[in-house]
Amino acid sequence: MNLYEDKFRFLNYNLKKYNWRLLLLVLAATIFGVFVIESAANGYARKQLLGVIVGFVVLIVVSFIDYTFILKFQWPIYIAAVAILVAVLLFGVNVNGARRWFSLGSFGTIQPSEFAKIMMIIVLTRLITDHRDQISRIRTLLMIGVIYMIPVFLIYKEPNLSTTLVYLFIFVTMIFCGGLSYQFIGRVLVFTVPVIGFLVWYIQQPFQILLKGYQLNRILGFLNPSAYQQTTANQQYNSVMAIGSGMITGKGYNNNTFTSVKGGNFISEQQTDFIFSVIGEELGFIGSCITIFLLAAIVFECLKVAKNASNLSGRLIATGVASMIAFQTFVNIGVATNLLPNTGLPLPFISYGLSALLTNMVGIGLVINIDLQKGRR
Repeated sequence: MNLYEDKFRFLNYNLKKYNWRLLLLVLAATIFGVFVIESAANGYARKQLLGVIVGFVVLIVVSFIDYTFILKFQWPIYIAAVAILVAVLLFGVNVNGARRWFSLGSFGTIQPSEFAKIMMIIVLTRLITDHRDQISRIRTLLMIGVIYMIPVFLIYKEPNLSTTLVYLFIFVTMIFCGGLSYQFIGRVLVFTVPVIGFLVWYIQQPFQILLKGYQLNRILGFLNPSAYQQTTANQQYNSVMAIGSGMITGKGYNNNTFTSVKGGNFISEQQTDFIFSVIGEELGFIGSCITIFLLAAIVFECLKVAKNASNLSGRLIATGVASMIAFQTFVNIGVATNLLPNTGLPLPFISYGLSALLTNMVGIGLVINIDLQKGRR
C-alpha cells in the first residue's frame, strides 16, 4: 500500500458495508426540507436544493477519507476555527447588532460558527483521546475546557447564545463519552445545581450583564408570556396556534390563506427557526411525526455507529455529531411548540441555511467513514 492509500484509504473500502441507511435517511430529510421551504417562503428552495446537491458531494467525499488522518491536523484545524471566528467579529456584516455572517454578495452569507462546530468536534476528539487516562482529573478537564472555550467565547461575543449552548452540549456529551467517572459527575452536579439556580435569579435582576436585552426578553417572555404577549412571546403563541390548527392531516401543502402563518405574516423567519410551525400547519400531526421520525432515526444511526466504532476517536466523533443534531432538533421543535424560550436554531437538514446544511453533511460523512472502518481494530 503506497503512502497515498495509507493516508486516505480510498481504494480498500468494502462498499457492501457502506451505511446506505444513514445516507438515505439524510437524503429523505433534505428533500423533505426543500419542499417545506418552497412552501414556507418564496425564493429560498432553489438555493437550498443547490446546497443539498453540493452537500451530498461533500458528504460522499468526506465519507471516503480516513477520519484518523483528519485527526492528525488537530492544531491547524483549531487555529483555522479561531481565525474565522475572530475574522467574523472584525469583518462580518452587522445584522441587528450581531456579527455572525460573512457576506458573499448575491450568493448570500456564510456563518463561520456553523463550520466551526465540526472543526471543534475533531479538536475535542483528539484532546480527549490524547488524555483519556487523565480525563477525570481537574487539571486535565481545565486544560481541555480552556482550549475548547476560546472559540465558544468568540461565538458568545457575536452575540450568539443559542449556538453557544450547542457547543456546550457537544462538550458535555463528548466528555462524558470519553470516560468521565460517575464520581466526578456527581461532584460536578452538587456544585452545578445551585449555580444554575443562582444564574436564573441573577439574569432577572436589573443589574445583570450576562445577557443582551433581546436575549433576556425572550427568556422572560417564556417565563411570563402574559406580560410579553405583544413582543417576544407572540411568535411562539402564533406558532403553537398554527401547529394546532393543522390537526391530524394539516391544511394542505403550500396553504396560503390569510389565517395561515405565511398568509397572515404571523411568524417571521418561518423558513428557518419556525419551519416546524409550517410543517405542523400544512402537514398536520402526521407531517410533524414524519419530521421527528426522520431526525430521530438519523441521531439513532449515528449513536449506533458510535457504539460499534473501532476505537475511542470514532466513538467520540459519531457521538459529537449525534449530540449536535439531537440538541438542535430538540431546541428548534421545543421553541416552535413553546416548550423552551425563543432562540434561533435551525432544524437540521430541514430549515433553510446553507452553512448549517453543509456542516451537517460533513458530520454525516465522518460518521459514515467511521462505520466503514468498524472492522479495523
